[in-house]
Amino acid sequence: MKPNEPAIASAPQLIAIGDIHGCLAPLKSLITELAPTKDDALIFLGDYVDRGPDSKGVIDYLLHLREQHTCLFLMGNHELEFLDYLSFGRNAHWERQGGDTTLESYSASGKLYVPESHLQFLSDCAYYYETPDYFFVHGGLKPHRTIAENLARMTMVDLAWERSHLAPDVLRTGDYAWEKTVVCGHTPQPHPIVMDKLISIDTGCVYNVSRHLGMLTAIKLPSREIVQISNRTEPALRRSFLSWMLGSKPSHSN
Repeated sequence: MKPNEPAIASAPQLIAIGDIHGCLAPLKSLITELAPTKDDALIFLGDYVDRGPDSKGVIDYLLHLREQHTCLFLMGNHELEFLDYLSFGRNAHWERQGGDTTLESYSASGKLYVPESHLQFLSDCAYYYETPDYFFVHGGLKPHRTIAENLARMTMVDLAWERSHLAPDVLRTGDYAWEKTVVCGHTPQPHPIVMDKLISIDTGCVYNVSRHLGMLTAIKLPSREIVQISNRTEPALRRSFLSWMLGSKPSHSN
């Protein structure tokens, strides 16, 4: 258990925040709109970097924010790929999927430089967090397994990539074996999905060229109040949404 986790568990209100993807301006606007109190806990669901214009600025801001508020940061698949690049060198798949914009944001001097505080931030991200009522994770869980079964049979990396819980037939029936409500991001949706056992709040903030996406979403718990900010202040992403769909996972299946 990390030092701030007891404070999160006892917070009267939890605020989960979806995928940011290097979009600093809407993140700042969302936090202003949320106006979290000292008693609230902010749970960020991962994917802070890639695709958007200012991944470095987003991490700088999150480091500052955690000095003012109780925060928990979950590991997204894009953080995993960034760490993989920093450890092992060039990752062509990651660069095609928006990693090139992250490298640009950390190369203002003409040379790649990632501050030690940012490396520590990325390495410290949790793969999941649970309370008596909620299970927070970036990707998701297999819908036909209990949470305990998922954790026993999946790797931590799998948790950042999982999408099978969003299959149309599962969404239609809402037939999840989970013991509590899973709160996740990872897969862009035109609208937040709020069900008894599933809350999915990646609404494609970085895809502001799309009529159906381009929103940064938060949800307050237990009230389930949705708060959203439209991302029309950042440069539009000029890559096709289809290319993201086709290349979203490089090596292992859900």
